[in-house]
Order: sequence, then C-alpha cells, then structure tokens
Amino acid sequence: MFVYQIKVEYLGTDFVGWQIQKNGLSVQEVLQKALSKYFKKKIFIIGSGRTDAGVHATEQSAHFKIKKAILDKNTTMNSLNFFLKKYPISILNIEEKAKNFHARHSAKKRTYKYFIINRPGSLVIEKNKAWHVKKKLDLKVMAKGAKILKGTKDFSTYRSSSCSAKNPKRTLKEAKIKKNKNTIEITFISRSFLQQQVRSMVGCLKYLGEKKWSLEKFKQVMLSKNREFCAPPAPAHGLYLSKVNY
Repeated sequence: MFVYQIKVEYLGTDFVGWQIQKNGLSVQEVLQKALSKYFKKKIFIIGSGRTDAGVHATEQSAHFKIKKAILDKNTTMNSLNFFLKKYPISILNIEEKAKNFHARHSAKKRTYKYFIINRPGSLVIEKNKAWHVKKKLDLKVMAKGAKILKGTKDFSTYRSSSCSAKNPKRTLKEAKIKKNKNTIEITFISRSFLQQQVRSMVGCLKYLGEKKWSLEKFKQVMLSKNREFCAPPAPAHGLYLSKVNY
C-alpha cells in the first residue's frame, strides 16, 4: 500500500466545509470523487483539519492510500485538476510519503491567516474573500492584544459550543498583525486549534481595534474561559488555512 499527500487550494464560499456532510457539498467529497474517478476505485482522503463552511485554503494538506504507485505525478495531477475544473479547487502537489504518514496526526504546526479590509468603500474584488470593516481600526492596540494571546493557555473563551476537543489548552506559537494599505493580515500558528478559535480571537481583536474594549477588558475576557463573554466570531470568508508543516 502506498501513501500519498496532496496539497490543495480552494475557495470555501460555496462549500459546507472540508468534511463530508449531508446538508451540502464539501471539499472532501469533490476531491474523493475526482480521485476515485481517476484511479477507477473508491478512494478515501483524510485532511489535516476540518475547515468550516466558507473558510478557504491556500495550502490544505490531505492523504490517501492506493495499492499501486503513481509513476507520473505531473500527469496524475493534471488529470485530477481536469476533473476538478468546474469547482474552485486545485491540487497543487502530490508526494509519496512514509506508510505511517497521517495528514492530521503527523502535523507539527498549522498556519491560519485572517484578512480584514479596513476601508469605508464596499468590497468588489475581495468580496467573500476578506472581512470588510468600515470603522478605522487601531492596529497598535490590536498588536498588543495579539501578543497577549501567545503562549500556552486555556482558550475556552474562544471555542465553539460544539467543539469536541477534550482539552481546551493550546500553545499559540505566533500571533502577529501586519497592514498593507487597507489590508490587515493576522497570522496564527499552533500545532492545533479549537473549533472556531481563530475566528473568535479575530472577533475579539476587532473589538479591541474599534475601542469597544480596553486592553484590560480584552485580557479579562480571555482569562474568564467563558464563551459568553467572547465577541462575535469574525465571518468565515476572511479565514485561510495557509500552511501545514510536518
């Protein structure tokens, strides 16, 4: 049995998320159908994480197993992308891995990026690809808030009520903010995240940047470990799974 990793780019706007669900089309379902069609047998893929409905990926990672080795990766990749051409999904790379490789469990760190367009004018090019915030945000205080989030902490405040993780503690290795003209890019790096953790942290940072919260209030909300005190989560369409490292 051979194990292959695929790296995938997709726009999540019209999908119910990564994982197969009964209520609509998922990225996983589309990819599995393309792989099964190409290899002429049922293929099951496992992703590095389950991105929610509307969330995008510039480099999602997944793996699958087949009995025969892929002899020509470029031909295989081109054929698979031909089957995927009517969907906003592209396979960027295919690579053979060790038999014990697992896209989810072998991951050492995941990088998520969140994009905010901070300007009065409505979005055209970036519509459904970034969060449009009209009120001017204070980047300096947001950067201070991001620094507070770094480290090993109980992130219960930011987890979804439907989150199934047994342990709410996570180690946030990086939380940084940069701005280019009207675009604010927020980067988070951790081995793993709780469900809706990133979007909830961004929602709280936005409250901070709007001066709805003071830095002390922001810290109190984090330390409360209580979801009820969290700001509304940022919309899914500004979030991107950017990189998975092994």
